[in-house]
Amino acid sequence: MFGLSDLVSLVISAFIILPIVVFLRESGYLIVSWLFGVIEPRLTIGSGPRILKIGMLDIRKYYHLYSWFSYDGLKRKSKFAYICIYSGPILMNLTLALLINLLVANGWGEEYKTFWDRFVFYAFYYVLFDVVPMITVDGKPNNGMIIYEMIRYGKRVDYNSESFLPATSEVEEEYQENMKEIKKMEQERKEEKRED
Repeated sequence: MFGLSDLVSLVISAFIILPIVVFLRESGYLIVSWLFGVIEPRLTIGSGPRILKIGMLDIRKYYHLYSWFSYDGLKRKSKFAYICIYSGPILMNLTLALLINLLVANGWGEEYKTFWDRFVFYAFYYVLFDVVPMITVDGKPNNGMIIYEMIRYGKRVDYNSESFLPATSEVEEEYQENMKEIKKMEQERKEEKRED
């Protein structure tokens, strides 16, 4: 039976553990891309209006699960770099999940075992859906498909030179346009209220 303690666990999982796992997953792109001389990296957490932007970290107002990594280019481009960057999130979550699982199995963090068990679960969840090659709901390939196509055929899944990771400058332009549109709609709404 679903009780109060289960509700608390669900809230902790949804609003603490899952965002941390997603953030760490996205930072896997960032860490690996540094090795290849990433240009203009950005780690965006959430969606909607910007709350705060500190260096390459961009924090948005709405739900934390919609996060992404973007960059404008690499100084050292190659097929190997491409494979490594898309392997970054998989390796990050896999490494953390195995390490935490090993620590918990050896008695570390016993008082927070449920928390760490759920952390490991979500990390492996993302690894599974990143590593198995597939096309996602929006028609884009997941990291596994991108890596598979590059290894097997030596070409990118989209058959062009553009990355599936958006360019930071394009993301910023789109954000600015969206904010102008939102302000325009808010202004129109205010004017309609005055007329009523």
